[in-house]
Amino acid sequence: MINKTPSFWWKAPGFLSYFLMPAAWIYSFFAYRNMKNHIPEQIDLPVLCIGNFTLGGAGKTPVTIAFAQAALEMGLKPGIVSRGYGGSIRGQHIINTEHDRALDVGDEPLLLAKHAKVVVSRDRYAASLALRKAGCDIILMDDGFQSRCLYPDYALMVVDATRNFGNGKIFPSGPLRAPMSVQLAYTNGILIIGHGDDDYTVPCATYLERPVYHAILKPYANRRVFGREFLAFAGIANPNKFFSSIKEMGGIVKQQRIFSDHHFFNKYDIEDIVESARVHKLSLATTAKDYVRLEPDKQDRKLKDLTVFDVDVIFEKANSCQIILSKTIKLCKDRQRIL
Repeated sequence: MINKTPSFWWKAPGFLSYFLMPAAWIYSFFAYRNMKNHIPEQIDLPVLCIGNFTLGGAGKTPVTIAFAQAALEMGLKPGIVSRGYGGSIRGQHIINTEHDRALDVGDEPLLLAKHAKVVVSRDRYAASLALRKAGCDIILMDDGFQSRCLYPDYALMVVDATRNFGNGKIFPSGPLRAPMSVQLAYTNGILIIGHGDDDYTVPCATYLERPVYHAILKPYANRRVFGREFLAFAGIANPNKFFSSIKEMGGIVKQQRIFSDHHFFNKYDIEDIVESARVHKLSLATTAKDYVRLEPDKQDRKLKDLTVFDVDVIFEKANSCQIILSKTIKLCKDRQRIL
């Protein structure tokens, strides 16, 4: 059971990082060329892209939810474009939370669909057209920044301050998805989540020419947490953040089970987790994203007392979402006047 991203990505550059540099140079060349040369399709609706510079979780899903909620409060009709990573459905598919399963559409789209219409598709432009037809008047693009398939009026890049840019190297030598120079060229704003002080990360001076917003993730759970002892299990990009959330709420993590990102739990996984918790007299805990992947088993009486953790995004400036959405709408109007 391993996490998706290699641990050496998040440490000072070492042997493995330098050993993979030749592959990173090749990947970097093609990633740079794609971002510079690819002309994205444009739709006549405002498009806000919520992405990140690196592979691995940075908190895009709760940020996208926060923007969907803010858009609704502004009287807008938001629609969300998602690739549906981990799902099997092809073409354009509008999520139905009553019938769709994570196995079919992916875990993140199911969470997002509780707050706005979501279309899952590898073709983000086609997904945006489907959302326009469904009556949406603003598009939130969950990831897709580096692919340059759908033109974003505003690209907001989410940075986990505890990880920042990791070792600052490009995949597979490090977590960067493309050279920072080309990524910043298409970035309108940066959202830093949390606080970090690692001295090996790319200097924050990189941010200076872009508006920078700040937020924290506030955990909450569906059951009491304080004083309880847990067997906590997760298949997300950064499970340590989840374990820290339990501790932050006064819980005690006695055992951990780490699965690969977007892991679909089978009956043997569940039996092992439930039996270990029973033997050691521990309560079970997981994340909201993992919970939707437990769907075939979540009604099982063995999991009836499962504690599910989720997070809210708390912005340093309460009106940050409204400011960014308004900028997105203005940039869209300016773009259409030029066209």
